[in-house]
Amino acid sequence: MAVRAVRGAVQLDRDEAGHMDQRVGELLTAVLERNELVADDLISIWFTATPDLHSDFPAAAARGLGIVDVPLICAQELDIDGAMPRVVRILVHVETYLSRTEISHVYLGATATLRKDIAQ
Repeated sequence: MAVRAVRGAVQLDRDEAGHMDQRVGELLTAVLERNELVADDLISIWFTATPDLHSDFPAAAARGLGIVDVPLICAQELDIDGAMPRVVRILVHVETYLSRTEISHVYLGATATLRKDIAQ
């Protein structure tokens, strides 16, 4: 078994706590399903949000999914001119038997354009 990192992102339509919870929950669920992971495989999750998102902590969505004993941290993404707005990114550290090339990074909707090299 190895420690691997899984990347992902989702763009929100609006800055509302319930909407953030829904969209980040969809992202986390997709990461778990596509990589055949369960909560016990998670080591930690790092969340970043663009500066235009301030209605809630993205990590709250993980707690809502029952991910309650995994270290989570939120940070603000860099404020770069021309960057895609209303984006939550994740970096999930996991224990898995998957090789690096088998890891499925998840970029939902418009965020697939952020990392065309690894979005699946």
